[in-house]
Amino acid sequence: AAMEVVEMVLSGSINKSIVASIQAAGGKAVGISGKDGNVLMAKPFRMQKMDANTGEMTQVDLGYVGDPDKVNPGLLETIIHSDAIPVIAPIGVGRDGATYNVNADTAAGAIAAAMKAKRLLLLTDVAGVLDADKQLIAELSLSEIPRLIEKAVISGGMIPKVMSCAEVVER
Repeated sequence: AAMEVVEMVLSGSINKSIVASIQAAGGKAVGISGKDGNVLMAKPFRMQKMDANTGEMTQVDLGYVGDPDKVNPGLLETIIHSDAIPVIAPIGVGRDGATYNVNADTAAGAIAAAMKAKRLLLLTDVAGVLDADKQLIAELSLSEIPRLIEKAVISGGMIPKVMSCAEVVER
């Protein structure tokens, strides 16, 4: 039931609000869910956690939290060729038909990579990746990313943003 509420909010009110804003600004937009046309196939997100007592790594079941598995761009290409902007709720469907909530930045990166996008723009309420002196790191190379994550320079919600960008660059 909780996943149905998440899907209803992301695919319903939030998606429709973004579509309405684009149209109010003179654009043409179509709101869809990643489930529509199987645009975003997902698999369960697997998170590792260290047991504080034993030091062993165990998998944590996050329920219906998913990771992109495959992107089927056909429906998106149809929307784009009609000069409309697809507004995609980050809800994916598993091979078993289950519905998964996918991190929006991760979904955007997977979709951009599958569409061979020339650019991926991610919006955030922070300046970007900041160094120890809280100064913006204006440019990162792919090879720097793992070290910056390990040192917690890239942390929290910035990790999926940076990793999504890295995936698009690599693909």
